[in-house]
Amino acid sequence: MNNNTKVAVFGGGCFWCTEAVFAELMGVESVGPGYAGGHTENPGYYEVCSETTGHAEVSKVEFDPGQISYSDLLDVFFATHDPTSLNRQGGDKGTRYRSIILYANEEQKAEAEAAIRELEETTYKPGNIVTEVVSLETFYDAEPEHFEFYAKNPGSMYCQIVIKPKVDKVRDKFATRLHKP
Repeated sequence: MNNNTKVAVFGGGCFWCTEAVFAELMGVESVGPGYAGGHTENPGYYEVCSETTGHAEVSKVEFDPGQISYSDLLDVFFATHDPTSLNRQGGDKGTRYRSIILYANEEQKAEAEAAIRELEETTYKPGNIVTEVVSLETFYDAEPEHFEFYAKNPGSMYCQIVIKPKVDKVRDKFATRLHKP
């Protein structure tokens, strides 16, 4: 991470999905899956799956704000999951799959809250968005096998049925923001 790089952390279902949707964006220097928003120190995947840690599956996005804004990342985040679905995304159910933005500073908090207000005025009914906006206390990296899951397993059924449509949506809707064709 260079001196200009900022960090954003988002959870919108399975971290394999959130990692994949941000990976091809111009200005995104790295994306990694992990756990945040809970109370257990150094949780592992199976602990998080047990729903006892309070953590969500999230992705940490390191980005260059000179190339992509936090607001742009919020646009991608809200376009690639259902922020009105409480504790689930599609067939993935549980608090670990909740819609959550973990802000790094007050500026990110204000931008996230403004984005939610705008969506409630233009797209959803007021109060329908259940996305949590909370301070990022600690981010724990996921186990190595979860990193670049979509890139390494594009033919798996989960990748084809769940992740690929989200990645295709980013490639279509945000084509001008991609660093890869």
